[in-house]
Amino acid sequence: MRPRSTYGELVTGTVRETSIAAQAAALAGRASATDRRYLVGIAGPPGAGKSTLSAGLCAALNARAGRRIAEIAPMDGYHLSNARLDEMGRRAAKGEPDTFDSGGYVENLARLRGTPLGEPVAWPTFDRGLDEPTPAGVVFTGERIIVTEGNYLLVDDPALGAWHKVSALLDECWYLDAAREVLTARLLRRHLDGGRTHEAARDKVEGSDLRNAELVAATRARADLVLRAHGDRYSVLDPGLAVE
Repeated sequence: MRPRSTYGELVTGTVRETSIAAQAAALAGRASATDRRYLVGIAGPPGAGKSTLSAGLCAALNARAGRRIAEIAPMDGYHLSNARLDEMGRRAAKGEPDTFDSGGYVENLARLRGTPLGEPVAWPTFDRGLDEPTPAGVVFTGERIIVTEGNYLLVDDPALGAWHKVSALLDECWYLDAAREVLTARLLRRHLDGGRTHEAARDKVEGSDLRNAELVAATRARADLVLRAHGDRYSVLDPGLAVE
């Protein structure tokens, strides 16, 4: 685990409000101290709003700079294909730690970190309509700040795959928290919108998604910054304090 940043002193024992714009300004300052790509992780349970936060953060960074300096590298691009999951007998467990190519994800994070700015690095994305990964869905070139978001970025158990190697490749990692009832409602809607029946959606949420959320929640204390959304603003929380 990398040394803890100054976030510990900022948030321990207190709750304060912040905005994406404020966090983008602070992040831009930290990233300017290095001449390579700066990698920021956003971890958290499924349904917490990681994609929304990541998109907003990149948009704010790019608006401040007046050009594209930030882009998202989604963990979801490393979902195993449905064909591979069928071979493994794990299609119903899609989203759990072993249903991703965690080794490939770690390798490409290292490539992103080490490749000089201007040289291309391809990254897969995930098509929710097809429910499949898309190879080279985004290609990074001159972006200085990469935001990678996903459930398992702070997992440190080698038995769960290569996830324990992620933290050392990130310059900082945030955790986006959300109450269980919020996660449940969002995940049900996600699966219903994806075509599942209400019964199948409920089974997926209760039998898989919320179990994943519990695993992810156990990693929260390792984060540099813990946030919880309140409309378009965020509360900054103590990493070691569970809040419902």
